[in-house]
Amino acid sequence: MKPKLIILSDVWGKEKSNWILGYVEIIKDKFDIQYYDCCELGGIDKSIFTEQNLHNQFVNGGIEIAVENLLNKEKGEIKILAFSVGGTIAWKAALKGLKVSDLVAVSSTRLRNEIETPNCRIRLLFGENDVNKPSLDWLKKQDVSFEIYKDMKHEMYVEANLVKDICDEILK
Repeated sequence: MKPKLIILSDVWGKEKSNWILGYVEIIKDKFDIQYYDCCELGGIDKSIFTEQNLHNQFVNGGIEIAVENLLNKEKGEIKILAFSVGGTIAWKAALKGLKVSDLVAVSSTRLRNEIETPNCRIRLLFGENDVNKPSLDWLKKQDVSFEIYKDMKHEMYVEANLVKDICDEILK
């Protein structure tokens, strides 16, 4: 039986996630994959489909709702590949008891506000030019494995040339 991997979307959810197919294609033979649209997990209203509106809903209760819904949906041990807000949701869910063995979070900048660290293997990936990435002090204090990708921005994970590198992180 293949290990279970859940993929958590970025702030845009499934509406702007065709790029996720590149990841699934590489890892589909290694894992039983479950994809979650973080907007759906968080009960986010997409009627005004702007980054600012979606972001505001996540930080004003949507993240917490998504965490609770994820905890209700996933009961067994899982690996997580998460993008942007998905990484924050995964981190908080792991702190609340989600059975995570491995967490690879890409561009999950809101982690900079976290104090506790989940008890699992963690790999954080950020773009060098992502203005909201956590500080090096925060990364060292959390004692997590991380990589900063030179010349990349927040949505680096949609870049086709990085998909294999990011997939390799969850395959380790």
